[in-house]
Amino acid sequence: MEHLPQITLAVTAIFVLMSIPMAITVGLRRAKTGIFFLHGGDDDLLRLMRAHGNFVEYVPLALLALAGAELVGAPVWLVAGCGAVLIVARLTHYFSLRASPSGIGRAIGAGSTNAIMLVLSLTILWQLGQGL
Repeated sequence: MEHLPQITLAVTAIFVLMSIPMAITVGLRRAKTGIFFLHGGDDDLLRLMRAHGNFVEYVPLALLALAGAELVGAPVWLVAGCGAVLIVARLTHYFSLRASPSGIGRAIGAGSTNAIMLVLSLTILWQLGQGL
């Protein structure tokens, strides 16, 4: 199993486990309000939908970047560190957005996610350039 991107697979498993309660929370709110399409003007449902939606929008691309960095031979400490920061960043963003659309945690989570994606993409390009 050495050739598999093990750090990325572990982070992916954690993200999948994080996503399940997010989706369930949206479903429970829909059941409680009887709103089964869009958000029906319910601010709580809208925040839950956006928090989960933002997670689903950013996590796949971040995981691809994490896997790419791991596959091109980036240092283990860098890949593991980026994976850990991504997990914390996405949790921070999710819970902040659930609490308030303008919370500082939302900006911290989004900024951290984008910073890690930048680091990972530059790492991939650097590692690929070393092979030329």
